[in-house]
Amino acid sequence: KKKKFHAALSWHHSPEHYDTVLVKVDKSREGMESMDVAHVLCFFSLPCTNNITYPCALIHWYDHIGDAPDTLTGMWMVKPAVLEDGRKHFAVIHIDSIVCSTHLLPVFGQQFVPSAVSCHNSLDLYHGFYVNHFADHHMFKLVRTS
Repeated sequence: KKKKFHAALSWHHSPEHYDTVLVKVDKSREGMESMDVAHVLCFFSLPCTNNITYPCALIHWYDHIGDAPDTLTGMWMVKPAVLEDGRKHFAVIHIDSIVCSTHLLPVFGQQFVPSAVSCHNSLDLYHGFYVNHFADHHMFKLVRTS
């Protein structure tokens, strides 16, 4: 089955669509401990001299919050990764390292959610997110650690 990911500007009156994904970063581990979350900003290919092109993605990394799922929700938590100087932590990765898309839920806190918050701007407005492994059976099995 083909994996489908989006990183697209607004097109034909549809809103922009930039997926968040799970990226395999440690093959020696299992579950969420083997993966990091990233926000895909664009896809492109790098041509090489040997007539091979490498399909890549420009991503913004997310850091794990803690070494285990949140005790209240059972979900792993992440936050946008920043470098020491405060800039966002971007990277270029091979698309084969992308495992699947993932659903992030903002950590809303106790206050009401402003009406201006939408799925198109919530990644920019919030600083902490739950990795929603309850979205489907595949995610539930993939994220849990044996």
